Amino acid sequence: MTNTINVGIAGLGAIGMPVARWLDAGVAGLNLCGVSSGNKERAVERVSGFTSPPPVLELQELVSMSDLVVEALPPKHFDEVADLTLAAGKKLIVLTLTSLLPRLDLVDKASNTGGQIIAATGALVGFDAVRAAAKGEIYSVTMKTRKPPEGLKKATFVVEQGIDLDDLKEPLCLYSGSVRDAATKFPANVNVSVALALAGIGPDKTQYEIWADPVMTRNTHEISVDADSTRFDMTIAGVPTEENPATGKLTPLSVMATLERFVAPLTVGT
Repeated sequence: MTNTINVGIAGLGAIGMPVARWLDAGVAGLNLCGVSSGNKERAVERVSGFTSPPPVLELQELVSMSDLVVEALPPKHFDEVADLTLAAGKKLIVLTLTSLLPRLDLVDKASNTGGQIIAATGALVGFDAVRAAAKGEIYSVTMKTRKPPEGLKKATFVVEQGIDLDDLKEPLCLYSGSVRDAATKFPANVNVSVALALAGIGPDKTQYEIWADPVMTRNTHEISVDADSTRFDMTIAGVPTEENPATGKLTPLSVMATLERFVAPLTVGT
């Protein structure tokens, strides 16, 4: 029989809140033991209607009570969440992969403490095939992202460069280059490209473009992989969340699917 896993959620935004609701509804083997938020009063209000409202805790206390922590706070909080969770030897589901990229020292920390880093990648299809192809030789991986301008207006690069996306009439390429460089310019917008890079040939060799496209209503990703074992193209058009257009509705669902794998009697995929 599977032991119950205590899940703590750091962040109650467009990702953390749907996951918290799902856990509160009841998932065999998983227990929502607490949440943490930058705004404690608002967090208490948001979970007040739950069947079993979880306690709203300071981050250190949340980590202490949890077997697994879901990292769903803004990118500026990533280091604190990751360092505390892995130092305690706990499991960490990472959503802000752009922040993980310069902190790959955390992999060694997890190894030393018995912790584990799990990258939730459900916002993109085909990761099983990419991971499998990486066991052989991958020649190239390219990815092109097209998003509605609304989902990119607050991107670090757009703000710093003073790019006006309000009255955009035609598609505008905001960036073309390596995933590693893209992660510094768009820390809240290109997590899916980092996941692809980590699954395949790395952030320096994976080539990436991001476009603001006024005709788009969905966050669309086009991926091409060429390897010695296979060649394939993938397209996914995710529906943005109402709360945060930069985040697709599939992202919190991918966290749910990831959590379920820990307790499911049957799992499909690598």
